[in-house]
Amino acid sequence: MYDVLDVQDYRSHGPSLLHSMFEAPRMAAELASFATAYPLLRRAPRGDGHPVLVLPGFLAGDDSTAVLRRYLNAQGYRALPWLMGRNNGSQRIQQRLGRRFMRLIVAYKGGISLIGQSLGGVFARELAREFPEHVRQVITLGSPFGASGADNTHPVVGNLFERVSGQSVRDMKARLGEQDSRAPIPVPSTAVYSKSDGVVHWSSCLEYHGPQSQNIEIIGSHCGMTTHPGAVYVMADRLAQPANEWQHFIAPARLRQWLLPKAASPGTHESNNPGEARQDAGDTSPEPTTR
Repeated sequence: MYDVLDVQDYRSHGPSLLHSMFEAPRMAAELASFATAYPLLRRAPRGDGHPVLVLPGFLAGDDSTAVLRRYLNAQGYRALPWLMGRNNGSQRIQQRLGRRFMRLIVAYKGGISLIGQSLGGVFARELAREFPEHVRQVITLGSPFGASGADNTHPVVGNLFERVSGQSVRDMKARLGEQDSRAPIPVPSTAVYSKSDGVVHWSSCLEYHGPQSQNIEIIGSHCGMTTHPGAVYVMADRLAQPANEWQHFIAPARLRQWLLPKAASPGTHESNNPGEARQDAGDTSPEPTTR
């Protein structure tokens, strides 16, 4: 099973200034690498036609996920946009998302997979908690669902979130019930993260490794995860699994070391637990007790 924290707060640093400075050029490079790797990515496991709802990050819209959705459609899925303009993180837009998901439940029979970039992944996990019987699996891309406050993000982004959404991170967590946001959700979940993330601290993007949950590290930026070849391959592999037959990801040999340095390989057990992440980040706060 997985560990459950008894403490409420995680204290970790914000992202590296150097990584933040080079976020934009790295994102452009990842888009270019996606175009180069596209013929190989088309050889990834193909889909069974089930719907996949793709949720954009903070202040992003469906244009930010268009390339990924086109790829998923080509792989045999029904990749769906969220159709709500820019994601401002407000309570109102979360309510609208809940209503849209209920309409999708009626329109599509069977489970719906959810992919969320950054804040979109936080929302995807909440949908899975509310509608577990209708969510096939969740994949998050650099989503800081374990953040305890704005200090886990770049200061500009943290301040902008509070101004635009009308709420603080703590306010949002309180409204969602203060549940242990790192605990695996009641459906299979994969958390993709990068230690060179320039927007959020990578340790806030991890959940506890469990029978139906896994953290997978890539080497890349925050904003470019939807076109990062390694992340895209992970998504294709995860989505292609038959319903109710989810297994932990094992990276092909050609993707290890370079694109997926911490993805599990045959004969190894991948942990990537938040407690370990806090130590790697140089956090000197008391280690949380577990039960």
